[in-house]
Amino acid sequence: MIKKCWVPLVFIFLLFPVLVWGLDFDTNSYGAISDYLDKIYGIDDNAGLTAFPVLNIPIGGRSEGMASAFAAVADDASFIEFNPAGSSMLTKSELAFFHNNWIADTKIEGLVYANRIKDFGFAAAGKWLYTPFSEYNLYGDRVSKGYYSEAVATLNGSYNFFSGYYFSGVSLGASLKGAFRFVPDYADDESGSVMTGSGRDQSAGMVMADFGALTRFDLLKFYASRDRNTSVALVVRNLGPPAMDDPLPTAAVAALSYKPLRPLLIAFDFSLPVNLKNPELSERPYWSLGFSANVTSFLSMRTGLMAKAGNVRLAVGSAITLKKIALDVNYTLDLLTQLQPLNRVSVGVRFDLGDHGRQQNADEVDRLYLAGLDAYAQTNYTEAQYYWEEAIRLNPKFAPARENLETLNRALAVQQRMDELQRLDF
Repeated sequence: MIKKCWVPLVFIFLLFPVLVWGLDFDTNSYGAISDYLDKIYGIDDNAGLTAFPVLNIPIGGRSEGMASAFAAVADDASFIEFNPAGSSMLTKSELAFFHNNWIADTKIEGLVYANRIKDFGFAAAGKWLYTPFSEYNLYGDRVSKGYYSEAVATLNGSYNFFSGYYFSGVSLGASLKGAFRFVPDYADDESGSVMTGSGRDQSAGMVMADFGALTRFDLLKFYASRDRNTSVALVVRNLGPPAMDDPLPTAAVAALSYKPLRPLLIAFDFSLPVNLKNPELSERPYWSLGFSANVTSFLSMRTGLMAKAGNVRLAVGSAITLKKIALDVNYTLDLLTQLQPLNRVSVGVRFDLGDHGRQQNADEVDRLYLAGLDAYAQTNYTEAQYYWEEAIRLNPKFAPARENLETLNRALAVQQRMDELQRLDF
């Protein structure tokens, strides 16, 4: 039954990029799509009032392919933009590079390093948006040049509290971000000559923070796996004072992800923008719905929809994962782009830096636990006790070994008491 349901999903993920790239859309048809989306979701009169648009543009990776429905997923390096609590629940350390071919000549580059040591996770990231800055006078002469750019540097830390065998814990995290906007000098309207320092007056720097919470658990799980199939998250992004009297794109996010089947992931994010300078000028709430599916052990596909007034975003992508490297490619269609094969394509490369021996440790704990069960079944209690104590030494949170060891100790105590009572009878 599962295989029959899975076949149409595979075709949807495989054929959708072909349809998007292959159909011949002209200007009129693209305008019709824009008008249709506008009618559904409307136009937000408060859009575009915040500073640093680079904070709202994803760098790429799996998160962009799922239309930014990623706050509760947060399972690879791109968590850095969506939930700072994700670092303490990563299965592997990663070094990732991203390139996003955004609007026209505007590009975005990203770099993320994420690591986890036991229950503590940390990460560092950099993001840079740049676009050519050209200005011409009335005679067609170029009077200014350079690049308009925005850069964001991020330092992240999180800790997973109360984690154990039966409960994945609650991860709390924070990211401190510094952003800088650089504007080249531009020309005076009357004289047409470049004004020294004019760009500096428009440039700005700002400090802000993200805060997040993440937990995972099992809910309506119809397959065997130790990985939890449900995640919930709460996040506040870009919390900080205005930049040159313009508010930051602050937002509160509630998110849910769910795996009904082992290869299929569904994620939903609900975002509430907040204009901290004037709450009445806050943008409308919006939501994102994303899907990710593992077609094979090395190939995954994803798609998603962001329903945001004035800028509906539709994304589709795929990833090829080899032993130590993963390649992500996404195509995003929104009202800021055109239907062209090389427009809004992002590419990401993630390097697997290992897991500090966590998987090897888990395998050894499983081996010792099973060896203890086998010894217990053969009434070799001393040997069973040794195996389970070793398993607990390697992983103090491995509850099954601890529970069996407590049961064994109680049984041995009862046996010892019975032996003492028999000796008293004689």
